[in-house]
Amino acid sequence: MIKIDSIEVYKLDLPLKEGSYNWSHQNSVSVFDSTIVKINTNKHIIGFGEVCTLGPAYLPAYPEGVRTGIKKIGKSLIGKDPTNLNDINQQMDRHLKGHNYVKSPIDMACWDILGKYTKQPLWKILGGKFGKHVELYRAISQEDSKQMSKKVKKYKKEGYKKFQLKVGGKPDEDIERIKLVRSILNKNDVLVADANTGWLMHDALNVINATKDLNIYIEQPCISYVENLSVRKKTNKPFILDETIDSVDALLKAYNDKAMDLINIKISKIGGLTKSRLLRDLCVELGIAMTIEDSWGGDIATSAISHLAHSTPEKYRFSSTDFNSYNKINYSKDSPQRKNGNFVASDKFGLGLTVNEKKLGKPLFTIL
Repeated sequence: MIKIDSIEVYKLDLPLKEGSYNWSHQNSVSVFDSTIVKINTNKHIIGFGEVCTLGPAYLPAYPEGVRTGIKKIGKSLIGKDPTNLNDINQQMDRHLKGHNYVKSPIDMACWDILGKYTKQPLWKILGGKFGKHVELYRAISQEDSKQMSKKVKKYKKEGYKKFQLKVGGKPDEDIERIKLVRSILNKNDVLVADANTGWLMHDALNVINATKDLNIYIEQPCISYVENLSVRKKTNKPFILDETIDSVDALLKAYNDKAMDLINIKISKIGGLTKSRLLRDLCVELGIAMTIEDSWGGDIATSAISHLAHSTPEKYRFSSTDFNSYNKINYSKDSPQRKNGNFVASDKFGLGLTVNEKKLGKPLFTIL
């Protein structure tokens, strides 16, 4: 039987090509703190996982908490079968209540091991590959409208046809941002106005009403579920929920309340690929389209996103993203690479990555 021998934990800084990433509530990050997990087994099969929390003020998660949490649960996993994914997740939940983001890189690394152990790419285990590629969106960091439109033009030339505009600031400035960017897009290009919980209800309605004649999606305008539901009932715009969808229970409540048309699945927010697959499959059964992504990350996280996305039927796959193209640092030549606004999940076993461990440096700690 294959067993976990040790768990190594690394910290990797991911500086951004654009210098900074800005969104609502005046949040801004220039260097992301990513945690990488390496699981070693008695069969000499290695698995990698990654989680990057988008700083400490986006979700109830923070980088240092990942490492502290792994120290709490890691010992209980030594000697366990990493391919027994339900048991691994039950062990983690037994030793740490909540804190899904802590468990995500461990679960991801176990999936990597499962793929290598059974000699299959993860997309095959996750349900098969649908379509030749996965369409990507490009997130446009919040700044003045002219700069944002300039970046949209740049990324259009690179092949993107879907854009997630970071709004959630002052309503008059957001209205200008949305109108200007929509005016330079083609008819079939997709524009999502993503407020990242940044508006109060009246602000959201002012922006929505001022842009009612434009072809846009509205994403997570307010911080609470109740506020979002109130806004949803007063608009006929396609409505996306993200931050408030963190479990199956949250999804079912939103579905029954008719609170959204689409959701965002962030792998670490749900707790890893095991629970994200469950949520994904439930969305398919309920007829809900999805953006499949994570909070942030590098080559490992991007690879995991690609496998979950590419194994999702195209009809339900609204978009995905390639975070490794945002960062200055790459640590695997085998990670999915964007081409004409799309990427493809690898056909190699597991996540399909060959990690350059020299770029990771020495582990912060090892659990034996």
